Amino acid sequence: MSRKNVTSLAGKWALVTGASRGIGQQVAVGLAQFDCNVVLHARTREHMSKTLGLLAEYPVETAVVAGDFSTTAGIRAVVRGVAKNPGGIDILYNNAGVQNEWQSVWEIERRTWQNMFDVNVLALVALTNAFAPGMVERGYGRIVNVSSGIRDIPQLVPYSASKAAVVKYTTDLAAGLAGSNVLVNALNPGWLRTDLGGPHAPLDVTAVLPGALVPALLPDFGPSGEVFEAQDYEWSD
Repeated sequence: MSRKNVTSLAGKWALVTGASRGIGQQVAVGLAQFDCNVVLHARTREHMSKTLGLLAEYPVETAVVAGDFSTTAGIRAVVRGVAKNPGGIDILYNNAGVQNEWQSVWEIERRTWQNMFDVNVLALVALTNAFAPGMVERGYGRIVNVSSGIRDIPQLVPYSASKAAVVKYTTDLAAGLAGSNVLVNALNPGWLRTDLGGPHAPLDVTAVLPGALVPALLPDFGPSGEVFEAQDYEWSD
């Protein structure tokens, strides 16, 4: 991926959920490098100081919204917060997610399943419902839903099933938005050393770039309904 061939995102606004650390933080900084203004989401505003510090060196505007995606009130707070700041979102990067604790598949309770789907799927759907119609009206939009390559780990099946649902939602939504120039794709970030990925993951979190930016930087009427693999891309001259 060549930086020279990427169109500037100057004047556009991205909402990056789960931006206080990990993948979301990397994505926020990566978008800022292409002059994109960024709305940063975390569960609390206090968690955002490090990311704001990293963005300070770029000539972009930033805003912060807070909300717990396990609750309807938290999701509504984020939508209202965006409306008070830039209003229109051009790039929705649905990164925020949670993973269940390691547990025998036979002992996982219903509330664990519910929490995985509330945060990893239903919150993502709610944000898309809030911001995609505006993208359609403006004739431009990029929606990126973070999925996962996890498989064959029954102890984490609520998490993996929720991420499979994200991919299915992505492909179906892309079909519904065909021809609108609102492109919807998923990203498999790879197994990264993050709070969610754990300390034994083979890849540093920085390995998510530049691949994580590719579905957000697609040209007009580019691919939609696909799953991008972050490690398939690297910077070139």
